Amino acid sequence: MNKKVKKSLIEYSIILGVFSFLYFTGLQTEVLGFIQRGVLKTGIADPDIKNDTILEEPKQYPKANYSMKLIDSEGREFDMESLRGKVIFLNIWASWCPPCLAEMPGINNLYNQMDKNKVAFIMLSVDDDFAKALKLRKKKGYDFEIYQAPAGLPRLYYSQSIPTTYIVNSQGELVLKHDGMGDFDTKEFKVYMEGLVNKSEG
Repeated sequence: MNKKVKKSLIEYSIILGVFSFLYFTGLQTEVLGFIQRGVLKTGIADPDIKNDTILEEPKQYPKANYSMKLIDSEGREFDMESLRGKVIFLNIWASWCPPCLAEMPGINNLYNQMDKNKVAFIMLSVDDDFAKALKLRKKKGYDFEIYQAPAGLPRLYYSQSIPTTYIVNSQGELVLKHDGMGDFDTKEFKVYMEGLVNKSEG
């Protein structure tokens, strides 16, 4: 065996060993999330406020569906209907999803800058085991509440991928859908959210 082949085998063994370690320790989601968080900072995954906006023909926003039943981290139940009149940031995620983990610090920052009397955040976990979502939130120290929807999602909020984020304005219209991870901790997106709040006050 020549030195070049031997060196390649050693390199592949090290790489395989690293991936095996990450897989068997369950750290692969955290590591991939960290890498994707770096990707977010490049701006390529920023929500496109113009092109992610939902408009039907004739040019109008579809009506939001408020029929969802939710349970929070304390086991308290409430209806999405109770949030009618507020701007709603609805994010569908799971604890095993690296892109979901990548965008969460930015969402937490956005949450802490919004008026909770006017903007509601529904961080909706689709984990089969909600305890895993609870554990993640506690570990990361996020300030937003997390929810599960035991009866399932209304068809309006079905998506082919997670994370997916929906924005509902205070008039009950679904004004934005963003598929995949996004950086919501940007000046442009905060201005957009504040504009929705100001419109509801006008």
